[in-house]
Amino acid sequence: TAPPMHVKTLSVVSAVLACLSCTPLLAQSQANPQGARAQGVDEGDTALLEGLQADTFRYFVEQSSPRTGMTRDRSTADSPASVAAVGFALSAYPVGVKRGYVTREQAAAYTLRTLRFLWQAPQGPGATGVAGYRGLFYHFIDPETGARAWKCELSTIDTALLMAGVLFAQQYYTAASPAETEIRQLADKLYRRVDWAWSMGGAPKVNLGWSPESGFMPYHWGGYNEGMILYLLGLGSPTFPLPDGTWKQWAASYKTSPGNGAPFVAFGPLFGHQYSHVWVDFKGLADPAMATLGIDYFENSRRATLAHQAYAIANPKGWTGYSALNWGLTACDGPGPLKVVVNGTSRDLLGYSERGIDNTPDDGTIAPTAALGSLPFAPELVLPTLRHWRQNQPELFGRYGPYDSFNASVPGPTKSGWVDKDFLGIDQGPILLMTENYRSRLVWDAMRQSPYLRRGITRAGLVAR
Repeated sequence: TAPPMHVKTLSVVSAVLACLSCTPLLAQSQANPQGARAQGVDEGDTALLEGLQADTFRYFVEQSSPRTGMTRDRSTADSPASVAAVGFALSAYPVGVKRGYVTREQAAAYTLRTLRFLWQAPQGPGATGVAGYRGLFYHFIDPETGARAWKCELSTIDTALLMAGVLFAQQYYTAASPAETEIRQLADKLYRRVDWAWSMGGAPKVNLGWSPESGFMPYHWGGYNEGMILYLLGLGSPTFPLPDGTWKQWAASYKTSPGNGAPFVAFGPLFGHQYSHVWVDFKGLADPAMATLGIDYFENSRRATLAHQAYAIANPKGWTGYSALNWGLTACDGPGPLKVVVNGTSRDLLGYSERGIDNTPDDGTIAPTAALGSLPFAPELVLPTLRHWRQNQPELFGRYGPYDSFNASVPGPTKSGWVDKDFLGIDQGPILLMTENYRSRLVWDAMRQSPYLRRGITRAGLVAR
């Protein structure tokens, strides 16, 4: 069954923050030793990317608890922590080291603080006072106590995104120091504790989530969406692995989009084509579903990115502002519920919702993270869009980089119309990390060393094309 919408300090080097305010798994390829400029990025684009990364990195420093390391879902004072955002934060700290925002010792300290809290946070079947159960974590938790927030679900996908960050930390911190040794040990304990097999709830696919009040949800993770990382980590577990055949079950419900002559396995919002790719370089990796199309999973996400821009250019619903430089639909906030008149027709606008192509809702709301998170897939599209937004729509940027979303069909003081002045960890994380993968392959090259991820890929039947 297709799951419903997925609800998504320190001193930073001042000179960087002032700016504008490679080897795939199982398929060897040389990382580019000359860096971004050799990929067609000029000095101006390098400055743009540096500023983008510095700003988005700041989110994970300032929105993470100094005591627990838990990262807020949103940049609002009353926001709970999101364990997915924590996974992005754990992955962000090494980027800060790479770019000179923090020292390696500082990053290790932030990481160790976070892993210690996660390991010690209470687990159990009760409804209150616990952070998780059977090694999985609740979607939202109190950033200071770790207790379940809002009677939310024990989330399989958010646990997977968290564990991706945990395993990246394990692979990045390789020194023999006491701090980095403890990081590796705690990461191993946290990952090995997750009972992926139990999370299936007796079904042939992984369940969306569980709650102490009602048990397992009536939905399961079937492709294609952000769930690839969930299945790969579940298949790679040495303690409570998913059984053989679960990847086949996951892929059985794939649907193909025509993609303007370049077909790809479809999922309407772009986040489903990005999240798993933050930690896994799928270039060269295919299963029977991909082999049928003659492509790999990296090319699949590239085609989805191209299709999103083409959709904005075609603009079949006639929204204001869509163009080759204003595109990108994904899950995000919206101005609704609201009615507006566009070209003489009354239109209904949504609040927080999935947005996308291929029969996914489109109410004129663009999310910058959708385009920017696709940088490695289609830099020739994303870099001009970033330049355009920075030069012509500066109102889209704030302290932590791009705001969540905007809708030019809603009248406002700027050409961007309505702008959501909020930041989300699950927005800023993909922007920061996919930019780093594009520039240096930092996350990809570390994760290709993870024996757990490699085992998951092998058990899934992903092979080099």
